[in-house]
Amino acid sequence: MSRRDRARRAAFEQLGPLDALIPISTGTARLTLENDGSVLLDVNGVPSSHLHPDPEHLVFEYMRWMLLVIDRHLEGPGSGGPGPAGDGPATQLAHLGGGGCSLPRAIASRHPRTRQIVVEIDELLAQQVRIWFDLPRSPQLRVRTEDALSALSSWREDRFDVLVRDVFAGSLTPPELITVQAAEHADRVLRDGGLYLANCAAPPGTGLMADEVATLSAVFPHVGVIAEPAHLSGKRRGNCVLLASRRPLPEAIDRDLRSDAVSVRLARTAQVDALARAGRVLGAD
Repeated sequence: MSRRDRARRAAFEQLGPLDALIPISTGTARLTLENDGSVLLDVNGVPSSHLHPDPEHLVFEYMRWMLLVIDRHLEGPGSGGPGPAGDGPATQLAHLGGGGCSLPRAIASRHPRTRQIVVEIDELLAQQVRIWFDLPRSPQLRVRTEDALSALSSWREDRFDVLVRDVFAGSLTPPELITVQAAEHADRVLRDGGLYLANCAAPPGTGLMADEVATLSAVFPHVGVIAEPAHLSGKRRGNCVLLASRRPLPEAIDRDLRSDAVSVRLARTAQVDALARAGRVLGAD
């Protein structure tokens, strides 16, 4: 390894072998070191996570949008505040899908009083990423090896303030996690006023985003969509973030999004309503 490579690698001192297939429980992973010292993690040939030496610098766009919304939510009334000086019990967050834990790592850095649990189906990957990326330890960040739906179904009511769904099998979310039954479980495990965030990667022409909006709208009274205009109109594939809650969504999200490097917006209420009408409720009898 060259001197420059050693310097770039210093931020993550215990990385596994670079640019090589690394065996994990579900197949293989690959680590690629970028010029800025960040590391791209591929799982079974699909980009899974991108971790920067600065934990709050999120490379994947949709994760930046999620963090922005979580910031707003945690700063709201009764949240206990965003940092160590906040009063009240620690805020509880759950993540369905772990990968390299980019978003949980960023939240732990920005909101150190939070308590997070990450559900990752791949046991070897969960063990390795904690070492590779020096993740915060329990109780700040716990990683649980389990199927996402099993974990979601087993959690007690009113447990979490924020629930994040970021689970993929290849390039698609497993179908059992986008049903109305899964949405009902999400609603059940959230505390009063809790927030559900879901990463939706909808290929053009599939109607998947509309179906997901319709499904969430059948359970939650307040649903939102963060997406680029071309993705929102169904002209191209991209990641969008779905938001759902029993209370109105955090204010100023759209204004905050305008500072992002990508031209992205919170869909207007009329656009969300139109998507819900066009979609079908998945898993409904």
